[in-house]
Amino acid sequence: MMSNARCWRLRLAALAIATNWLIGCATAGFETGGVGACPPVVEYSREFQARAAEELARLPKGSMIAEMLSDFAVMRDQARTCR
Repeated sequence: MMSNARCWRLRLAALAIATNWLIGCATAGFETGGVGACPPVVEYSREFQARAAEELARLPKGSMIAEMLSDFAVMRDQARTCR
């Protein structure tokens, strides 16, 4: 019976090289302050914010949209802090 250890070693080496290559390319975008690390934050006018607040006030109590907007506000604060 023939051993296939050499074949597995080649595959393992190729996997290790590919993994290192991908990790090396990905690190720049994940560093704090790196390119692409912080998403842009859209600025809204006071009039736009006032109209949104009025529309939000008209939603029924316990609205899922209101909860989503609360999450969105947290993400916007995080994006501002990131910059």
